Amino acid sequence: MNDEALQLPAATLARRVGAGDRSSLATTDAAFARSQAVGAGPDGLNIFLGHDREWSRAEAEAIDARVVRGESVGPLAGVPVAVKDNLATVHLPTTCGSRILEGYRSPFEATAVRRLREAGAVVVGKTNMDEFAMGSSTESSAYGPTRNPRAPDRVPGGSSGGSAAAVAAGIVPIALGSETGGSVRQPAAFCGITGIKPTYGRVSRYGLVAYGSSLDHVGVMGRTVDDAALGLQVIAGYDGRDATCLDVPVPDYRSAASSSMAGVVIGRPREYFPASLDPRVREACDAALDALRAAGAEVRDVSLPHTALAIPAYYIVAPAEASSNLARFDGARYGLRLSGEGLRGMYESTRSRGFGAEVTRRILLGTYVLSAGYYDAYYRKAMEVRRLITNDFAAVFGAGVHALVTPTTPTPAFRLGEVSDPYEMYLSDVFTVTANLAGVPAMSVPAGFVDALPIGVQVIAPHFGEHAMLGVAYALERALGVGGAR
Repeated sequence: MNDEALQLPAATLARRVGAGDRSSLATTDAAFARSQAVGAGPDGLNIFLGHDREWSRAEAEAIDARVVRGESVGPLAGVPVAVKDNLATVHLPTTCGSRILEGYRSPFEATAVRRLREAGAVVVGKTNMDEFAMGSSTESSAYGPTRNPRAPDRVPGGSSGGSAAAVAAGIVPIALGSETGGSVRQPAAFCGITGIKPTYGRVSRYGLVAYGSSLDHVGVMGRTVDDAALGLQVIAGYDGRDATCLDVPVPDYRSAASSSMAGVVIGRPREYFPASLDPRVREACDAALDALRAAGAEVRDVSLPHTALAIPAYYIVAPAEASSNLARFDGARYGLRLSGEGLRGMYESTRSRGFGAEVTRRILLGTYVLSAGYYDAYYRKAMEVRRLITNDFAAVFGAGVHALVTPTTPTPAFRLGEVSDPYEMYLSDVFTVTANLAGVPAMSVPAGFVDALPIGVQVIAPHFGEHAMLGVAYALERALGVGGAR
């Protein structure tokens, strides 16, 4: 049985801990017990790559001691959280799901993790992920795949599959993930929870191991919209250690729950509803739009004409940036080092053994598109397409649309081992990569089930429009009544 406290909304749990009605230590122990219950045995979910129970318990005891002294303990007091293993932590290894960083401990802590801890949250573990965030199923992890808590024969999505599974399995109400092309929203949809990708620059990337620097975002997953909104509230805001983090005021995201849908204009982009879309996914999205109409919103058909170019553009830009960012993992400075004949031999041995197949594929592709003679033909052209996609969003939002509603994924979660073609795997992000290319905020909200498997509906807003986006998400959650931990 799962501890009752782990089923509480994060804000409620924090209030009880802060009032002394619930022990942070007992809650932390409950999270570890739940993790053991769902992770043990041959069918274990394989959610965590690292944890230190004694360190987490010491953190929880410190929070309880502050409560006894009457001190303020923060909006996440005693709330157990999980952190994707590409966010730097001092007390736990940061492996990025790769052999090349096995056992590596960072000398500094990611800003997002630090802000969670300063708000009173207790980190209970680092979650499994596709190696260096390159994947859509968590199957490219060097430490084995994570299973979907809703259906253990299915993937939880990726690359933040471990974080999504930790929330869906009822271990934590909030988890951090990262997004380069949909890696928070897609697993959130597959696992039946809420996932938020904020505006590029809204949340500091300091301490996030880079994949594609112009595309990477730190995101939040929650059992409910309110849990995710609270997590975002804590980690959002300016950080001088990240040159891309913008000094823009952070509104009270949870206040969006009281917003009326009257006067809100919702766009239904026709390019996200192609004839090939599973009719059951289409039906669920249309039901979500009908619910928003019933709540007072106006729904308009709109067009984002360059959407079809998003996948090819993304899989040029992201690997190009990855080939540069991953050059630092060479065995010379940190992480795995294998012997070889001379310096070149050491590089070859280390990188050949340290990187998996998908990471190798993307490094090679990225190096190719940046090479002499191909830069203009591929990378520069992809960046031009990226600008067109960004302009599409600007035109729609500039015409009075407050938010867009689309499917999050074209299908529910697929079976472990079912998708072996890399291009077919890439297409699972077909509805999510556009928001990363444009840098606009987007989130996934549970929208029902197809063949008893969760699916999500995506809400996209203008730059720094997270408050309006959350208002739509709260309305959808109230109307549809789906989601939450298992």
